[in-house]
Amino acid sequence: MKLAIFSLLIASASAFTPMAAKARKVAKKAAKTPKGAKYTAFDQGPPSKALPWATAPATLDGTLLGDNGFDPLGFSLNKNDWFAFEGLSGIRWMREAELVHGRIAQLAALGFVWPGLIGTFPSTPGLGLDAFAETNPLQVWGHVPALSGLQILSFMIWIEVKRLNIIKEEGNKYMLGDLKLGQGEGRWNPFSFAFSPEAYEIKQRQELEHCRVAMVGVLGLYLQAKISGMGIVEQLSSSFASPEYAAKAGYFLPEGI
Repeated sequence: MKLAIFSLLIASASAFTPMAAKARKVAKKAAKTPKGAKYTAFDQGPPSKALPWATAPATLDGTLLGDNGFDPLGFSLNKNDWFAFEGLSGIRWMREAELVHGRIAQLAALGFVWPGLIGTFPSTPGLGLDAFAETNPLQVWGHVPALSGLQILSFMIWIEVKRLNIIKEEGNKYMLGDLKLGQGEGRWNPFSFAFSPEAYEIKQRQELEHCRVAMVGVLGLYLQAKISGMGIVEQLSSSFASPEYAAKAGYFLPEGI
């Protein structure tokens, strides 16, 4: 399980490294915005690809990879830099947040189905034989040992501190989503990724699409598990099982029907 999760992290994070900047030379240059300008209306932007009946905000001009003009609430209008860190602000900060949340959602979606399909970690008599037996992610925290939760929390903090340190070191040169993993000089590339610039950009776009699908999908997984109180695989398994009444009815029907 650890290898599968680690592989997902490597493949996901490596899709956003400096090599990708070379792959987007064909992209049109971003429109220059006067310093201090504030966008306040949607009619300043191009038609939205995601919402054909509407126009996109002027901040979504198609120069950002994966930009489909979807911003119905106007988060990208840059009215205020509510969130900023070491020069990373505005729409760049939002893209960074999209990648971070999307990667977490992908791992969360895997966590919803892995225990039921593959199995859980073995336990010991000292911890309790059923310490890791729970397959519903929403009920896991009440079963696993406290040190297990602390281990997961510590790993999350380490990843986040590492990411913020990279942003601080590289400043305006920071490549969004870059965790120093995957192909490229000075990066850890244990799987020897060597995509061409064109293939690299395709991988970036695929990651964005997977992130967006995962964020929507994991919300559905969460609600389903919350309402039913059952693991996702457990719910699906019962859907393909014959109901009890069907077996009883067959007993009274003539043979061959």
